[in-house]
Amino acid sequence: MPPTEDLDKEARRHAERFQRVREAHQTEVAEDYVELIAHLIDETGEARVVDLAGWLGVTNATVNNTIQRLQRDGLVTSKPYRSIFLTDAGRELAEESRKRHDIVRKFLTALGVDEETAEIDAEGIEHHVSDATLKAFAKFLAKQKRRG
Repeated sequence: MPPTEDLDKEARRHAERFQRVREAHQTEVAEDYVELIAHLIDETGEARVVDLAGWLGVTNATVNNTIQRLQRDGLVTSKPYRSIFLTDAGRELAEESRKRHDIVRKFLTALGVDEETAEIDAEGIEHHVSDATLKAFAKFLAKQKRRG
């Protein structure tokens, strides 16, 4: 291949990788919110704007704006001054996010990372790890479990 074709091919691969990262960033906030809403509902029976703001370290206005977007996306339902509820799609996304998080966290601790660091790192990695890599993590963990 002539050098320019090699560069074009490399540029396309590079662009595809960055597109995947951009897509992950777009879903990251939604995943974090629905996962936290599910957690709050499980623990306290409700999820309120003030609770989400406190847990996420953002303002009530930021939470309200995000909740409006999640409503448009069909992930939550809410009424002014009332609790926030997950739709079926929201519950499914929350469960998927929780599973991804757990696999990444367990993988990191299996490598020797301390629990607190693994929890923090898993929060970022879970949104960006590919399904293929996540499956490899799960396979590694299954082998570790059989050995131990």
